[in-house]
Amino acid sequence: MFEKKQKRSFKEWFHTYEGQKLYVSALFLLVPLVLLLTFTFVPAFNMITYSFQERDQFGVDPQFVGFDNYKTIFTNPDYFITFKNSLYYLVGSVVQQIVALLLASILCSEIRAKGFFKGVLFFPYLMNGVAVSIIFLRFFTKGNPPLTQEGTLNSVLQMFGIDPVRWMDAANPVLVNCCLVFVSIWRYIGFDIIMYIGAIQSISPDLYEACDLDGANPFQRFRYIVFPSIKPIISLQLILAVKGAISVFEIPYIITGGNYGTSTFVIKTIETAFKKKQVGLASAMAVVLLIIIIIVTLVQKFMFRDESEVEARESAKKKRLKMSEKGAA
Repeated sequence: MFEKKQKRSFKEWFHTYEGQKLYVSALFLLVPLVLLLTFTFVPAFNMITYSFQERDQFGVDPQFVGFDNYKTIFTNPDYFITFKNSLYYLVGSVVQQIVALLLASILCSEIRAKGFFKGVLFFPYLMNGVAVSIIFLRFFTKGNPPLTQEGTLNSVLQMFGIDPVRWMDAANPVLVNCCLVFVSIWRYIGFDIIMYIGAIQSISPDLYEACDLDGANPFQRFRYIVFPSIKPIISLQLILAVKGAISVFEIPYIITGGNYGTSTFVIKTIETAFKKKQVGLASAMAVVLLIIIIIVTLVQKFMFRDESEVEARESAKKKRLKMSEKGAA
């Protein structure tokens, strides 16, 4: 007869290897979890609470107003029109991803001085956003507000006999927003290029050799080999691009101050909180921004699902059905 295994007390188990491992792991996780709760989840919960209130920056005599703040966001043109400016950056982010993928494909081929070009394209991403904004402020205009149109770009155009253009013209907000989108693309495209280069270089050379033996052209090679292999990176980059398009702040804020029809949702949120002293309404705007980013992330994750994950889920469902049928029998 086998002897029954004696149950160990918690004190005995705590001195075993498994207990010590759990204790050390919990101890190392304690500080990050406390910081995460203190500086992320607690402020986020407070922000959601504030979004249903009418309150100032000091929280003096807050009043519960229900969904009035959210109604203001979607019914007041001063707030809702800022979503329109995000479309400029959204279109620009799509162009940015296409150009970055094209340049990454070129830099992964056999060309001379590709290391130099990688460094040149990635360098703007290393620069501070404030410095980039000030550089392009002088590039499009001259002097501090009120700005003149004698910037570097117009000086170059005049050298070729082209009349200067009013790049920061309040009467032409489309042109102003396009200029700001160009600045955003110039700064962030280097990061996308490096990400795509890393993904493309991780593809097995055997796939390229098989593709060449089958006589595939460059387009077919990209469609059937490169694109499926880097689909997770493309999905990640699109999520980051959409998030960045919705939450643009420093470039339009420094170059135009949100004037000339360039105010974004984040700029309007900050103005509402710190200039108009409407913290409740600003919190509601932040909650709306968070919900939009979550929805976009879920939609893109659904659209770019990995086929292997789908097949694994389907096989798991079939196994569960078989097990349930056997149990019923």
